[in-house]
Amino acid sequence: MNRKYAFVLVAMLALLVGMVAPAAAQGSAITVMWPQEPDAINPMYTTMTFGGYTYQLFLAAVWEFDENYNPYPVLVSEMPSPENGGISEDGRTFTYKLKEGMLWSDGDPLDSADVLFTLDMWANERNTTQGRSPYDLIESAEAPDATTVVITFSEPYAPWLGFNFRPLPEHILRPIFEAEGTLDNAEFNKNPTVASGPYVLAEYVVGTFMRFVANPNFVLGAPKIETVVVTFVPDEQAYTASMLAGDADLGTFFPASEVQTLRDAGIDVRIIGSGYNEGLFFNAGDRAHPAMADIRVRKALALGFDRFSISEDLNYGVLPPGASYWENTPYANPNLEPVPYDPEQAKALLDEAGWVDSDGDGIRDKDGVKLEVRFIATTRGIRRDMQALAQQWYQELGISMLIENYESGVFFGGYDEGGPAATGQYEIATWSSAPGGFPDPDTVRFECDYIPSDDNPAGDNWNYFCDEELDALLKQQRTETDAEARIALFHQIDEKIYNSYIWVSTWFDADLWAVSPRLTNVRLNGTTPFFDIVNWELAG
Repeated sequence: MNRKYAFVLVAMLALLVGMVAPAAAQGSAITVMWPQEPDAINPMYTTMTFGGYTYQLFLAAVWEFDENYNPYPVLVSEMPSPENGGISEDGRTFTYKLKEGMLWSDGDPLDSADVLFTLDMWANERNTTQGRSPYDLIESAEAPDATTVVITFSEPYAPWLGFNFRPLPEHILRPIFEAEGTLDNAEFNKNPTVASGPYVLAEYVVGTFMRFVANPNFVLGAPKIETVVVTFVPDEQAYTASMLAGDADLGTFFPASEVQTLRDAGIDVRIIGSGYNEGLFFNAGDRAHPAMADIRVRKALALGFDRFSISEDLNYGVLPPGASYWENTPYANPNLEPVPYDPEQAKALLDEAGWVDSDGDGIRDKDGVKLEVRFIATTRGIRRDMQALAQQWYQELGISMLIENYESGVFFGGYDEGGPAATGQYEIATWSSAPGGFPDPDTVRFECDYIPSDDNPAGDNWNYFCDEELDALLKQQRTETDAEARIALFHQIDEKIYNSYIWVSTWFDADLWAVSPRLTNVRLNGTTPFFDIVNWELAG
C-alpha cells in the first residue's frame, strides 16, 4: 500500500530555568513534570507508570475511561455490548467497530490493519514485550473490512473492559519487524515518529525533556493547548520547588509532606486512587535466599516491618497502609486487615523455622547459612527512607539486610534486560503496582505460567511464586462473566495472597496530583490522566 507522509513543524528552543528546555515559538504551551524519565513510551515495552502516562499523549486507545472510570469510545464508534452484537453470548468473541476515516499524524489511514498488526506484535514471541497477557489468550483475530476487527479468545474473557489497547502504526513498524525479526530495538519505542493521540512527539532530549505538539488528525479533535513539554526532575526537593516556582503546570508523585505547602501556594492538589498500591514483594523462588521458601520467614519479614510508622512519619497520614492488592475496590476482601507490626511474633516464627543466632554475632543462621536479605528499590527518596528504617527493624530481629537501589529504567527492566526484580535478584523488593487493566482487577502477576525464564522472558510473576490453588482461582475469575460471582472469586484470591505472604501493602498508593492555577477545565483519573487533555485550557 502506498503511504503519504507529512512532516510535523517544530517550535524553536529557548533556555528555561537554567536548563535546555523548549518553549513554543507561538501559541499556548504547558509543562508537565515527572520525577522519573520513562524507560520507553511504546506500551509493549514499558510497565513504568510514567511510560504509561506519557504514551497516552501520542497513542489513542480504542476506548478511554473518564474521571469516574466510566468507559467511552475513542477509536471505536461504540462500546462493544451483547445488545449491539459486540460481545458474543459465550463471552469469547468481541467485535470492535472502528470509526471511519481516521488518520495517523502523517496522514496514513488508521484502520483494522493497524489493530491486527498490534495484536500480532504483542503475541509474537520474537518481541520481548513487558507481558503478553491477554494477547496470548487470543484464539483468532480477523478484519472483515477496514473498520471491523473480530477478536475471539480461547475461553470466555471477563476482563474485556480492561482490554482497551492502543494500536501501533503498521506502516512504520512492520518494515522494522520484517528487517530485524523483532521490534525490541526499534527507535519508535522511545522516540516515535507518528501519533494517533492528541499530540505528536516533536523533540526528545534524553534526560531532560520531551516536547509534544498538537495532532490535527486526532479523532476527537485537536487539543486547545498547542504544546506539551514533559520534563524530568528526579530530585524530590527540586521537584516540589519547580511546582511552587511555576516552572511546571502539572505533576504527580509529590511527597505527602509537601501537600499542605503546595495547597498554601494556591496549587490544586488532588488525591486520586489509581488502582496502585505500594507493597513489599517477597521472592519465593530458587534465585532468592533459601529461607524465603518458608512461609514462616516471609510472615516474619512482614510482621517485622512497621508500615504504620511509615504512614505517619513518611506519608504524614495521607496514605495509610492497606490490606489488599485491590485496595479500595469491590474486589478487595472486606475481612482483611493490614498486617500488624509485631516483632515479638516475628522472632518466634524465625525461631520456629530454625533460624537462630548460633554464634552470637547478632545474625540468625541455619545449617551454616546466615539470614541475609537484599532489599531492592528505585532511587525514589521515600523508598530509600523506608529501606533505612527496615534495615534497623530487621537488625533487631537478627536479620542482616543489604540495601540496593537502581534507576527506574534499570529496576523495571525485563528479564531479558537483566532487571533485578524480573530476574529475581532480591529477597524483598518494593514498588507500586496495579492490575494491568484497571479499573478491571485482572492480573497475571501471581500466576505460575508467568514466572520469568529463558523460555518465558516476558513473564510478570517476579515473585517466582507458584501456588496451584491460587493459580486455579486466578484463571477461573478470567472466565467468570457474572459480576457478583467474579467479585466473590477475587475475595478468595485476595485472602490467598494475604495468607501466602508474597505481597504486603505498605501504603494505599493514591496519586497526589498538583495542578497549576493557570490550567483550567482539567479532569483527571488515576490511570489515564490525559484522557481529556483536548479540553484543557489556560486561564486568561
